[in-house]
Amino acid sequence: MSYRSRKSVLIEVLDEQEYLVVDTEPIRSICEKILNDFRIKSGKLGVILVDNDTIQQYNRDFLHHDYPTDVISFPIVDRRYEGHLEAEILVCTQVALDMAGEFGWVPEEELLLYVIHGMLHLVGFDDTTPEIQTIMQQKEREYLTQLGITVPKWNLDDWDE
Repeated sequence: MSYRSRKSVLIEVLDEQEYLVVDTEPIRSICEKILNDFRIKSGKLGVILVDNDTIQQYNRDFLHHDYPTDVISFPIVDRRYEGHLEAEILVCTQVALDMAGEFGWVPEEELLLYVIHGMLHLVGFDDTTPEIQTIMQQKEREYLTQLGITVPKWNLDDWDE
């Protein structure tokens, strides 16, 4: 378990899985960057790294989908208009391990994509239509590039979100 405060936003990264050794510093760094970019100055963020069974249980209980997924975001207190956010993100390392090869990058990069995706949902992005999904994808690419990650070509037709 590790903690870091950014101004008055507490960021906690919990590693509750055994499938992938994860350096939590890039996770914290990108979360801090996104919070700063969207003027979130107070609150608490938990990023929890989990396995397939755990994320499938949450997906079933909260979204009524009975399968493992990559990331689930849970806004708890959303007062972004005041610069305050309390939220949790569950990120599945097993899905990252399974999917990384499909895009030609390593599981840690796939995992960072999931963290960025979850964070973007928390700060107001959506991906329910192809048009806004494209906007969200462009923002994901921007943040991955800032981390020094070469972004593979993505085809929206291959996604079934």
